[in-house]
Amino acid sequence: MSMKHVVVIGGGVVGLTSAWCLAEAGHRVSLVEREPVLANGASRANGGQLSYRYVSPLADEGVPLKALRWLLDPDGPLRFKPEASWQQWSWLAAFLAKCRGPVNRRTTARLLALGAYSRDSFAHLQQRAQLQAIALRSPGKLVVYRKPAEFGRVAARLRASTATDDGAERALSHDECVALEPALAHSPAELAGGIFSEGEAVADCHALSLALAERLRSHPNFRGCVHAEVQGFSLDQAHGRVRALRTNVGEIGGDEFVLAAGLQSRALAAELGIKLPIYPLKGYSLTAPIAADHLPPVVSVTDFEKKILYARIGEQLRVAAMVDLVGEDLRIDPGRIASLQRAVRAMFPRAADYDRAETWAGLRPATPSGAPLLGATPVPGLWLNVGHGALGFTFSFGSARIVAELVSGRTSPLSLDGLQLPRR
Repeated sequence: MSMKHVVVIGGGVVGLTSAWCLAEAGHRVSLVEREPVLANGASRANGGQLSYRYVSPLADEGVPLKALRWLLDPDGPLRFKPEASWQQWSWLAAFLAKCRGPVNRRTTARLLALGAYSRDSFAHLQQRAQLQAIALRSPGKLVVYRKPAEFGRVAARLRASTATDDGAERALSHDECVALEPALAHSPAELAGGIFSEGEAVADCHALSLALAERLRSHPNFRGCVHAEVQGFSLDQAHGRVRALRTNVGEIGGDEFVLAAGLQSRALAAELGIKLPIYPLKGYSLTAPIAADHLPPVVSVTDFEKKILYARIGEQLRVAAMVDLVGEDLRIDPGRIASLQRAVRAMFPRAADYDRAETWAGLRPATPSGAPLLGATPVPGLWLNVGHGALGFTFSFGSARIVAELVSGRTSPLSLDGLQLPRR
């Protein structure tokens, strides 16, 4: 394999892991990020989950009906603001077409395989990079259910599944949930039960991204980070191949280009006639400090019906939720923050200092199916690592390694069925 100069567009966790894997594969690597600091978008204050098993996509049978109920609930997990935008309506139409059980099960199987590969890829990266101060823990994940019928269905599926023979997932009664996570004993919430997954991890995505950037700077194959606004691509007219990025600081040439710029990827690809089926799912989070007298959860907890995640990350409690289909609106809605405050104070009243919580909103670029888009595009020299939705942190390590293999001219270590740009 000849060494190439690969330019990675995007300085979030997906772009940084891509740059690392490409450098490790022997390529010269440059990183381009439009913000003055790295990992300041969806990587900044997300849920912090490394959920390798809890990967079921949002598109599922029954979701359209649930969505109507959510929209009528002021504290519901979903908000929708209609736009005069073909991107929004075409994405919604494709999403609704995916809301079928068989489609969901196929996508879930693909994402489980990607999750397992990403777990192994993270272990490989950590062995090489030795990232410190990233608040990494593996306490397991507890998904709690309020409705007995919903919990019964999930528990029955779990018992019938041959994929869980390793015992890594198990159904727990209300009392068993409290025994596993004593912080739930202080909650007035009525829980029917929960599903516990062993080994699921949490970490500070932002801290990990910055630590990886620091390790990249000393990597012999890393040529540096350029903070610039990418305006488009320059093509080799003879072969139709990407040869450079056009930016506000001039052209940046390379042999191969990896698009890992989150939502910005959509506009950049469109210039080349590539329609990326991604749309921003706006999410919110609270990050509340934990003091010595607080009683935070040790296990990562997800409230299934309310779609709220609670995770201790270092000395802070991260509370993350919401799927708002409101376009590219990054404003923090006080009503959504108040809703999160009510939810966490009811679920874990003694877990952290909520009066001092920091607020955040981010745009998670998602495909209708929930599966990321990896690999080649119709334009030679341009590769994709986009559309990870709410699982960008979880899948970043595996998807970066896959793309690095493909750019190197090797076959993917994982089947890319359902993980590639649809052919037209």
